[in-house]
Amino acid sequence: MSNRPTVLIVDDEMRSLEAVERTIDDEFAVRTASGAAEAERILAEDWVQVVISDQRMPGTSGIEFLKGVRERWPEVIRMIISGYTDPGDIIEGINEAGIYQYITKPWHPDQLLLAVRNAARLYQLQREYDLLAVEAKVAAPVLERQLAQRREQLKRIFRMEEIVRAEGSPLDEICGLTRRIAGYDIVVLVTGESGTGKELFARALHYNSLRADKPFVVENCGALPDPLLESELFGHKRGAFTGAICDRVGLFEQADGGTVFLDEIGEISPAFQVKLLRVLQGGEIRPLGSNQRRMVNVRVIAATNRDLAEEVRAGRFREDLYYRLSVMHVHLPPLRARPMDVPLLAKRALEWAVKLHGKPVKGFTDEAIAFMQDYGWPGNVRELENEVQRMLVLADGEYLGKELLSAPICASGQRGGEALCSSPWAGGSLRERVEKMEAHILQEVLIRHGWNKSRAAAELGLSRVGLRSKVERYGLERKLDS
Repeated sequence: MSNRPTVLIVDDEMRSLEAVERTIDDEFAVRTASGAAEAERILAEDWVQVVISDQRMPGTSGIEFLKGVRERWPEVIRMIISGYTDPGDIIEGINEAGIYQYITKPWHPDQLLLAVRNAARLYQLQREYDLLAVEAKVAAPVLERQLAQRREQLKRIFRMEEIVRAEGSPLDEICGLTRRIAGYDIVVLVTGESGTGKELFARALHYNSLRADKPFVVENCGALPDPLLESELFGHKRGAFTGAICDRVGLFEQADGGTVFLDEIGEISPAFQVKLLRVLQGGEIRPLGSNQRRMVNVRVIAATNRDLAEEVRAGRFREDLYYRLSVMHVHLPPLRARPMDVPLLAKRALEWAVKLHGKPVKGFTDEAIAFMQDYGWPGNVRELENEVQRMLVLADGEYLGKELLSAPICASGQRGGEALCSSPWAGGSLRERVEKMEAHILQEVLIRHGWNKSRAAAELGLSRVGLRSKVERYGLERKLDS
Protein backbone atom coordinates (compact mmCIF):
# COMPACT_ATOMS: atom_id res chain seq x y z
CA MET A 1 0.00 0.00 0.00
CA SER A 2 1.33 3.42 -1.03
CA ASN A 3 2.04 6.07 1.61
CA ARG A 4 1.42 8.77 -0.96
CA PRO A 5 -1.84 10.77 -0.81
CA THR A 6 -4.56 9.36 -3.10
CA VAL A 7 -6.09 11.60 -5.76
CA LEU A 8 -9.25 10.63 -7.67
CA ILE A 9 -9.56 12.11 -11.20
CA VAL A 10 -13.07 12.13 -12.73
CA ASP A 11 -13.41 12.98 -16.45
CA ASP A 12 -15.34 11.43 -19.33
CA GLU A 13 -12.64 12.47 -21.83
CA MET A 14 -9.87 9.89 -21.74
CA ARG A 15 -7.12 12.18 -23.07
CA SER A 16 -7.85 14.88 -20.45
CA LEU A 17 -7.91 12.25 -17.73
CA GLU A 18 -4.57 10.80 -18.83
CA ALA A 19 -2.98 14.26 -19.07
CA VAL A 20 -3.87 15.07 -15.46
CA GLU A 21 -2.71 11.63 -14.33
CA ARG A 22 0.71 12.00 -16.03
CA THR A 23 1.18 15.41 -14.38
CA ILE A 24 0.68 14.25 -10.80
CA ASP A 25 1.39 10.50 -10.66
CA ASP A 26 5.03 10.95 -9.59
CA GLU A 27 3.92 12.39 -6.24
CA PHE A 28 0.43 10.93 -5.73
CA ALA A 29 -1.37 7.61 -5.90
CA VAL A 30 -3.92 8.18 -8.68
CA ARG A 31 -7.37 6.59 -9.18
CA THR A 32 -9.45 7.44 -12.26
CA ALA A 33 -13.16 7.34 -13.10
CA SER A 34 -15.08 8.24 -16.27
CA GLY A 35 -18.26 9.30 -14.45
CA ALA A 36 -19.92 10.13 -11.14
CA ALA A 37 -21.23 6.62 -10.42
CA GLU A 38 -17.80 5.00 -10.84
CA ALA A 39 -16.17 7.76 -8.81
CA GLU A 40 -18.60 7.23 -5.90
CA ARG A 41 -17.83 3.52 -5.89
CA ILE A 42 -14.09 4.28 -5.62
CA LEU A 43 -14.70 6.79 -2.81
CA ALA A 44 -16.66 4.17 -0.90
CA GLU A 45 -13.89 1.56 -1.10
CA ASP A 46 -10.67 3.61 -1.03
CA TRP A 47 -9.17 6.34 1.21
CA VAL A 48 -9.12 9.37 -1.09
CA GLN A 49 -7.76 12.75 -0.03
CA VAL A 50 -8.39 14.87 -3.14
CA VAL A 51 -11.00 14.69 -5.93
CA ILE A 52 -10.43 16.48 -9.24
CA SER A 53 -13.55 16.50 -11.42
CA ASP A 54 -14.36 17.84 -14.86
CA GLN A 55 -17.41 20.13 -14.88
CA ARG A 56 -19.14 19.13 -18.11
CA MET A 57 -19.84 15.38 -18.04
CA PRO A 58 -22.80 13.31 -19.39
CA GLY A 59 -25.52 12.75 -16.81
CA THR A 60 -24.23 14.35 -13.65
CA SER A 61 -22.18 17.57 -13.83
CA GLY A 62 -18.99 17.99 -11.85
CA ILE A 63 -20.61 20.42 -9.38
CA GLU A 64 -23.60 18.11 -8.78
CA PHE A 65 -21.21 15.21 -8.21
CA LEU A 66 -19.05 17.19 -5.78
CA LYS A 67 -22.13 18.36 -3.85
CA GLY A 68 -22.81 14.69 -3.17
CA VAL A 69 -19.17 14.13 -2.22
CA ARG A 70 -19.42 17.00 0.27
CA GLU A 71 -22.41 15.41 1.95
CA ARG A 72 -21.02 11.85 2.16
CA TRP A 73 -17.25 12.47 2.42
CA PRO A 74 -16.93 16.06 3.72
CA GLU A 75 -13.25 15.73 4.63
CA VAL A 76 -12.21 15.08 0.98
CA ILE A 77 -10.76 18.19 -0.73
CA ARG A 78 -12.75 18.98 -3.90
CA MET A 79 -11.44 20.63 -7.10
CA ILE A 80 -13.00 21.42 -10.52
CA ILE A 81 -11.28 21.50 -13.92
CA SER A 82 -13.28 23.05 -16.73
CA GLY A 83 -12.85 24.69 -20.10
CA TYR A 84 -15.95 26.82 -19.41
CA THR A 85 -15.74 29.85 -17.15
CA ASP A 86 -19.43 30.44 -16.48
CA PRO A 87 -19.59 32.68 -13.37
CA GLY A 88 -22.75 30.89 -12.30
CA ASP A 89 -20.95 27.55 -12.25
CA ILE A 90 -18.09 29.00 -10.23
CA ILE A 91 -20.41 30.59 -7.64
CA GLU A 92 -22.51 27.44 -7.36
CA GLY A 93 -19.38 25.33 -6.97
CA ILE A 94 -18.03 27.52 -4.15
CA ASN A 95 -21.32 27.95 -2.29
CA GLU A 96 -22.91 24.53 -2.65
CA ALA A 97 -20.12 22.08 -3.41
CA GLY A 98 -17.44 23.71 -1.23
CA ILE A 99 -14.93 23.75 -4.05
CA TYR A 100 -11.35 24.34 -2.88
CA GLN A 101 -10.10 25.47 -6.29
CA TYR A 102 -11.62 26.07 -9.74
CA ILE A 103 -8.98 25.40 -12.46
CA THR A 104 -9.62 26.52 -16.01
CA LYS A 105 -8.40 24.85 -19.20
CA PRO A 106 -5.82 24.99 -20.63
CA TRP A 107 -3.93 24.49 -17.36
CA HIS A 108 -0.16 24.60 -16.84
CA PRO A 109 1.36 21.37 -15.43
CA ASP A 110 3.33 23.20 -12.72
CA GLN A 111 0.28 25.17 -11.62
CA LEU A 112 -1.88 22.05 -11.50
CA LEU A 113 0.73 20.10 -9.54
CA LEU A 114 1.09 22.97 -7.03
CA ALA A 115 -2.68 23.16 -6.58
CA VAL A 116 -2.91 19.41 -5.88
CA ARG A 117 0.00 19.59 -3.44
CA ASN A 118 -1.75 22.40 -1.54
CA ALA A 119 -5.01 20.45 -1.52
CA ALA A 120 -3.30 17.36 -0.09
CA ARG A 121 -1.56 19.48 2.54
CA LEU A 122 -4.90 21.05 3.48
CA TYR A 123 -6.40 17.59 3.94
CA GLN A 124 -3.52 16.60 6.22
CA LEU A 125 -3.88 19.78 8.28
CA GLN A 126 -7.60 19.14 8.67
CA ARG A 127 -6.89 15.63 9.94
CA GLU A 128 -4.31 16.88 12.43
CA TYR A 129 -6.68 19.59 13.66
CA ASP A 130 -9.49 17.09 14.15
CA LEU A 131 -7.20 14.75 16.05
CA LEU A 132 -6.01 17.60 18.26
CA ALA A 133 -9.60 18.65 18.92
CA VAL A 134 -10.48 15.13 20.01
CA GLU A 135 -7.32 14.90 22.09
CA ALA A 136 -8.12 18.23 23.77
CA LYS A 137 -11.56 16.99 24.76
CA VAL A 138 -10.10 13.81 26.20
CA ALA A 139 -7.16 15.59 27.84
CA ALA A 140 -9.10 18.45 29.46
CA PRO A 141 -10.08 16.50 32.60
CA VAL A 142 -6.55 15.11 32.85
CA LEU A 143 -5.02 18.58 32.56
CA GLU A 144 -7.42 19.97 35.15
CA ARG A 145 -6.51 17.15 37.51
CA GLN A 146 -2.79 17.70 36.93
CA LEU A 147 -3.18 21.45 37.50
CA ALA A 148 -5.03 20.84 40.77
CA GLN A 149 -2.32 18.40 41.88
CA ARG A 150 0.39 20.94 41.01
CA ARG A 151 -1.37 23.61 43.05
CA GLU A 152 -1.66 21.29 46.03
CA GLN A 153 2.02 20.42 45.67
CA LEU A 154 2.97 24.11 45.71
CA LYS A 155 0.80 24.68 48.78
CA ARG A 156 2.64 21.86 50.55
CA ILE A 157 6.08 23.12 49.48
CA PHE A 158 5.39 26.63 50.78
CA ARG A 159 3.77 25.69 54.07
CA MET A 160 5.43 27.44 57.01
CA GLU A 161 6.43 24.05 58.40
CA GLU A 162 8.48 23.39 55.24
CA ILE A 163 10.65 26.50 55.59
CA VAL A 164 14.02 25.15 56.74
CA ARG A 165 15.02 26.29 60.21
CA ALA A 166 16.31 24.85 63.49
CA GLU A 167 14.47 24.86 66.79
CA GLY A 168 14.76 28.30 68.35
CA SER A 169 15.66 29.97 65.05
CA PRO A 170 14.79 33.67 64.63
CA LEU A 171 12.71 32.50 61.66
CA ASP A 172 10.18 30.91 64.03
CA GLU A 173 8.73 34.29 64.87
CA ILE A 174 8.86 35.39 61.21
CA CYS A 175 7.00 32.25 60.08
CA GLY A 176 4.40 32.78 62.79
CA LEU A 177 3.84 36.34 61.62
CA THR A 178 3.66 35.25 57.99
CA ARG A 179 1.11 32.57 58.84
CA ARG A 180 -1.09 35.11 60.67
CA ILE A 181 -1.12 37.72 57.90
CA ALA A 182 -1.25 35.40 54.85
CA GLY A 183 -5.03 35.17 54.82
CA TYR A 184 -5.57 38.93 54.90
CA ASP A 185 -5.69 40.87 51.64
CA ILE A 186 -3.12 43.50 52.61
CA VAL A 187 0.05 44.80 51.02
CA VAL A 188 3.20 43.32 52.57
CA LEU A 189 6.74 44.70 52.44
CA VAL A 190 9.46 42.05 52.82
CA THR A 191 12.91 43.39 53.62
CA GLY A 192 16.28 41.81 54.19
CA GLU A 193 19.72 41.45 52.66
CA SER A 194 20.15 39.84 49.25
CA GLY A 195 19.86 36.07 49.43
CA THR A 196 17.87 35.89 52.67
CA GLY A 197 14.80 34.35 50.99
CA LYS A 198 12.48 37.28 50.34
CA GLU A 199 10.85 35.60 47.33
CA LEU A 200 10.44 32.39 49.34
CA PHE A 201 8.40 34.22 51.96
CA ALA A 202 6.45 36.09 49.29
CA ARG A 203 5.44 32.75 47.78
CA ALA A 204 4.61 31.43 51.24
CA LEU A 205 2.29 34.41 51.75
CA HIS A 206 0.58 33.69 48.43
CA TYR A 207 0.20 29.91 48.76
CA ASN A 208 -1.13 30.21 52.30
CA SER A 209 -3.73 32.78 51.26
CA LEU A 210 -7.19 32.61 49.69
CA ARG A 211 -5.53 33.53 46.38
CA ALA A 212 -3.46 30.32 46.29
CA ASP A 213 -5.35 28.95 43.25
CA LYS A 214 -4.68 32.12 41.23
CA PRO A 215 -1.45 33.28 39.51
CA PHE A 216 1.69 34.39 41.34
CA VAL A 217 3.81 36.60 39.06
CA VAL A 218 7.23 38.10 39.73
CA GLU A 219 8.90 41.23 38.38
CA ASN A 220 12.37 42.48 39.25
CA CYS A 221 11.87 46.25 39.29
CA GLY A 222 15.58 46.97 39.31
CA ALA A 223 16.28 45.19 36.04
CA LEU A 224 14.35 47.44 33.61
CA PRO A 225 14.17 51.14 32.70
CA ASP A 226 10.88 52.92 33.38
CA PRO A 227 9.23 52.53 29.94
CA LEU A 228 9.91 48.79 29.78
CA LEU A 229 8.92 48.29 33.42
CA GLU A 230 5.64 50.12 32.81
CA SER A 231 4.98 47.95 29.76
CA GLU A 232 5.81 44.77 31.71
CA LEU A 233 3.52 45.62 34.61
CA PHE A 234 0.66 47.47 32.91
CA GLY A 235 0.85 46.27 29.29
CA HIS A 236 0.76 48.34 26.12
CA LYS A 237 -1.23 48.92 22.95
CA ARG A 238 0.10 48.30 19.49
CA GLY A 239 2.15 51.28 18.28
CA ALA A 240 2.60 52.72 21.80
CA PHE A 241 6.36 52.84 21.20
CA THR A 242 8.94 51.65 18.67
CA GLY A 243 8.81 47.88 18.53
CA ALA A 244 5.28 47.56 19.97
CA ILE A 245 3.96 45.53 17.03
CA CYS A 246 1.01 44.05 18.94
CA ASP A 247 -1.02 44.55 22.10
CA ARG A 248 0.50 43.15 25.27
CA VAL A 249 -1.23 42.19 28.51
CA GLY A 250 0.74 43.35 31.55
CA LEU A 251 1.59 41.31 34.63
CA PHE A 252 -1.06 43.04 36.75
CA GLU A 253 -3.77 41.80 34.36
CA GLN A 254 -2.17 38.37 34.05
CA ALA A 255 -2.23 38.07 37.84
CA ASP A 256 -5.85 39.23 38.20
CA GLY A 257 -7.22 37.48 41.25
CA GLY A 258 -3.73 36.47 42.39
CA THR A 259 -0.52 38.08 43.63
CA VAL A 260 2.11 40.36 42.09
CA PHE A 261 5.56 40.20 43.69
CA LEU A 262 7.59 43.36 43.02
CA ASP A 263 11.19 42.55 43.85
CA GLU A 264 13.81 45.30 44.33
CA ILE A 265 11.07 47.90 44.80
CA GLY A 266 13.63 50.31 46.23
CA GLU A 267 15.27 50.65 42.80
CA ILE A 268 12.34 52.27 40.96
CA SER A 269 12.62 55.90 39.91
CA PRO A 270 10.64 58.75 41.54
CA ALA A 271 8.60 59.11 38.33
CA PHE A 272 7.54 55.47 38.35
CA GLN A 273 6.85 55.62 42.07
CA VAL A 274 3.98 58.00 41.27
CA LYS A 275 2.48 55.60 38.72
CA LEU A 276 2.73 52.64 41.09
CA LEU A 277 1.13 54.69 43.88
CA ARG A 278 -1.91 55.33 41.69
CA VAL A 279 -2.32 51.62 41.05
CA LEU A 280 -2.10 50.79 44.76
CA GLN A 281 -4.58 53.54 45.64
CA GLY A 282 -7.25 52.82 43.04
CA GLY A 283 -6.64 49.29 41.80
CA GLU A 284 -6.61 50.63 38.22
CA ILE A 285 -4.00 50.30 35.50
CA ARG A 286 -3.69 52.06 32.16
CA PRO A 287 -1.70 50.25 29.44
CA LEU A 288 0.85 52.33 27.55
CA GLY A 289 -0.81 53.99 24.55
CA SER A 290 -4.35 53.39 25.84
CA ASN A 291 -6.89 55.97 27.01
CA GLN A 292 -8.86 53.42 29.00
CA ARG A 293 -8.19 52.32 32.55
CA ARG A 294 -8.79 48.75 33.67
CA MET A 295 -9.63 47.48 37.14
CA VAL A 296 -7.44 44.69 38.51
CA ASN A 297 -7.82 42.63 41.66
CA VAL A 298 -4.33 41.71 42.83
CA ARG A 299 -2.45 41.50 46.09
CA VAL A 300 0.89 43.28 46.02
CA ILE A 301 3.93 41.99 47.88
CA ALA A 302 7.05 44.14 47.57
CA ALA A 303 10.63 43.35 48.55
CA THR A 304 13.86 45.26 48.88
CA ASN A 305 17.30 45.01 50.46
CA ARG A 306 17.30 48.76 51.10
CA ASP A 307 16.18 50.55 54.25
CA LEU A 308 13.16 52.30 52.75
CA ALA A 309 12.62 54.42 55.86
CA GLU A 310 16.12 55.80 55.38
CA GLU A 311 15.43 56.25 51.65
CA VAL A 312 12.35 58.31 52.55
CA ARG A 313 14.38 60.50 54.92
CA ALA A 314 16.97 61.00 52.17
CA GLY A 315 14.25 62.03 49.71
CA ARG A 316 14.85 59.13 47.31
CA PHE A 317 11.59 57.30 48.00
CA ARG A 318 8.11 58.75 48.29
CA GLU A 319 6.76 58.72 51.82
CA ASP A 320 3.17 58.07 50.71
CA LEU A 321 4.25 55.08 48.62
CA TYR A 322 6.31 53.75 51.51
CA TYR A 323 3.28 53.74 53.79
CA ARG A 324 1.18 52.12 51.08
CA LEU A 325 3.72 49.33 50.71
CA SER A 326 4.44 48.76 54.39
CA VAL A 327 0.95 48.05 55.65
CA MET A 328 2.63 44.95 57.08
CA HIS A 329 6.41 44.69 57.32
CA VAL A 330 8.30 41.38 57.41
CA HIS A 331 12.06 41.67 57.96
CA LEU A 332 14.21 38.61 57.31
CA PRO A 333 17.37 38.30 59.43
CA PRO A 334 20.67 37.55 57.67
CA LEU A 335 22.11 34.06 57.86
CA ARG A 336 24.88 35.20 60.23
CA ALA A 337 22.15 36.00 62.78
CA ARG A 338 20.89 32.41 62.71
CA PRO A 339 23.93 30.07 62.58
CA MET A 340 21.82 27.28 64.07
CA ASP A 341 20.05 27.04 60.68
CA VAL A 342 23.24 26.52 58.67
CA PRO A 343 23.48 22.68 59.09
CA LEU A 344 19.86 22.17 57.98
CA LEU A 345 20.16 24.60 55.08
CA ALA A 346 23.41 22.95 53.96
CA LYS A 347 21.75 19.53 54.10
CA ARG A 348 18.79 20.73 52.01
CA ALA A 349 21.12 22.42 49.51
CA LEU A 350 23.16 19.21 49.23
CA GLU A 351 20.05 17.11 48.55
CA TRP A 352 19.10 19.49 45.75
CA ALA A 353 22.63 19.53 44.31
CA VAL A 354 22.84 15.72 44.36
CA LYS A 355 19.62 15.49 42.32
CA LEU A 356 20.83 18.18 39.92
CA HIS A 357 24.30 16.74 39.27
CA GLY A 358 23.66 13.03 39.88
CA LYS A 359 26.68 12.69 42.16
CA PRO A 360 25.63 11.00 45.42
CA VAL A 361 27.42 11.76 48.69
CA LYS A 362 26.40 10.99 52.27
CA GLY A 363 26.79 14.46 53.81
CA PHE A 364 29.26 16.82 55.50
CA THR A 365 31.92 16.18 58.08
CA ASP A 366 31.36 17.75 61.51
CA GLU A 367 34.42 19.93 61.00
CA ALA A 368 33.05 21.31 57.72
CA ILE A 369 29.75 22.16 59.38
CA ALA A 370 31.58 23.91 62.24
CA PHE A 371 33.54 26.06 59.78
CA MET A 372 30.35 26.89 57.88
CA GLN A 373 28.61 27.97 61.09
CA ASP A 374 31.53 30.26 61.99
CA TYR A 375 31.40 32.03 58.61
CA GLY A 376 29.42 35.28 58.23
CA TRP A 377 27.80 34.43 54.84
CA PRO A 378 27.55 37.95 53.34
CA GLY A 379 25.63 36.41 50.44
CA ASN A 380 23.31 34.62 52.86
CA VAL A 381 21.40 31.47 51.82
CA ARG A 382 22.18 31.95 48.14
CA GLU A 383 25.91 31.98 48.87
CA LEU A 384 25.54 28.87 51.03
CA GLU A 385 23.75 27.00 48.23
CA ASN A 386 26.47 27.95 45.74
CA GLU A 387 29.19 26.84 48.17
CA VAL A 388 27.54 23.45 48.64
CA GLN A 389 27.34 22.93 44.87
CA ARG A 390 31.01 23.81 44.56
CA MET A 391 31.96 21.34 47.31
CA LEU A 392 29.95 18.56 45.67
CA VAL A 393 31.58 19.10 42.28
CA LEU A 394 35.08 18.95 43.81
CA ALA A 395 34.39 16.02 46.13
CA ASP A 396 36.01 12.59 45.67
CA GLY A 397 34.80 10.86 48.83
CA GLU A 398 31.49 10.09 50.50
CA TYR A 399 31.58 13.12 52.82
CA LEU A 400 32.27 16.79 52.12
CA GLY A 401 35.12 17.95 54.37
CA LYS A 402 36.52 21.35 55.30
CA GLU A 403 39.29 20.97 52.71
CA LEU A 404 36.62 21.53 50.04
CA LEU A 405 35.50 24.86 51.51
CA SER A 406 36.43 28.16 49.89
CA ALA A 407 39.40 30.03 51.36
CA PRO A 408 37.33 32.82 53.01
CA ILE A 409 35.23 30.24 54.89
CA CYS A 410 38.28 28.33 56.07
CA ALA A 411 39.97 31.56 57.17
CA SER A 412 36.84 32.67 59.00
CA GLY A 413 36.68 29.36 60.87
CA GLN A 414 40.32 29.62 61.92
CA ARG A 415 39.88 33.21 63.12
CA GLY A 416 36.76 32.20 65.00
CA GLY A 417 38.62 29.44 66.84
CA GLU A 418 41.46 31.81 67.83
CA ALA A 419 39.06 34.56 68.91
CA LEU A 420 37.05 32.17 71.05
CA CYS A 421 40.08 31.44 73.24
CA SER A 422 40.74 35.13 73.98
CA SER A 423 37.21 36.56 73.84
CA PRO A 424 35.86 38.70 76.69
CA TRP A 425 33.28 35.99 77.50
CA ALA A 426 35.83 33.17 77.72
CA GLY A 427 35.62 32.81 81.54
CA GLY A 428 32.76 31.63 83.73
CA SER A 429 30.03 28.99 83.46
CA LEU A 430 28.30 28.18 80.19
CA ARG A 431 25.26 30.25 81.18
CA GLU A 432 27.40 33.24 82.14
CA ARG A 433 29.33 33.06 78.87
CA VAL A 434 26.13 32.86 76.81
CA GLU A 435 24.67 35.85 78.65
CA LYS A 436 27.82 37.90 78.05
CA MET A 437 27.75 37.02 74.37
CA GLU A 438 24.04 37.85 74.09
CA ALA A 439 24.53 41.22 75.79
CA HIS A 440 27.43 42.01 73.46
CA ILE A 441 25.35 41.15 70.36
CA LEU A 442 22.39 43.22 71.59
CA GLN A 443 24.58 46.24 72.24
CA GLU A 444 26.31 45.96 68.85
CA VAL A 445 23.00 45.79 66.96
CA LEU A 446 21.44 48.65 68.96
CA ILE A 447 24.43 50.90 68.35
CA ARG A 448 24.46 50.08 64.64
CA HIS A 449 20.76 51.00 64.36
CA GLY A 450 21.12 54.20 66.38
CA TRP A 451 19.32 52.63 69.35
CA ASN A 452 16.13 52.23 67.32
CA LYS A 453 14.36 49.28 68.93
CA SER A 454 12.08 48.54 65.92
CA ARG A 455 14.92 47.99 63.46
CA ALA A 456 17.10 46.21 66.03
CA ALA A 457 14.28 43.84 66.96
CA ALA A 458 13.58 43.14 63.27
CA GLU A 459 17.22 42.21 62.57
CA LEU A 460 17.45 39.97 65.63
CA GLY A 461 14.10 38.29 64.93
CA LEU A 462 12.66 39.48 68.26
CA SER A 463 9.45 41.23 69.18
CA ARG A 464 9.69 44.76 70.59
CA VAL A 465 8.59 43.43 73.99
CA GLY A 466 11.18 40.66 73.86
CA LEU A 467 13.94 43.08 72.93
CA ARG A 468 13.01 45.53 75.70
CA SER A 469 13.00 42.69 78.24
CA LYS A 470 16.53 41.66 77.27
CA VAL A 471 17.75 45.26 77.19
CA GLU A 472 16.46 45.85 80.72
CA ARG A 473 17.93 42.56 81.89
CA TYR A 474 21.41 43.51 80.70
CA GLY A 475 21.14 47.20 81.68
CA LEU A 476 21.25 48.50 78.12
CA GLU A 477 18.25 50.87 78.32
CA ARG A 478 20.46 53.92 77.77
CA LYS A 479 19.60 55.91 74.62
CA LEU A 480 16.90 53.43 73.63
CA ASP A 481 14.11 55.29 71.84
CA SER A 482 11.19 54.56 69.55
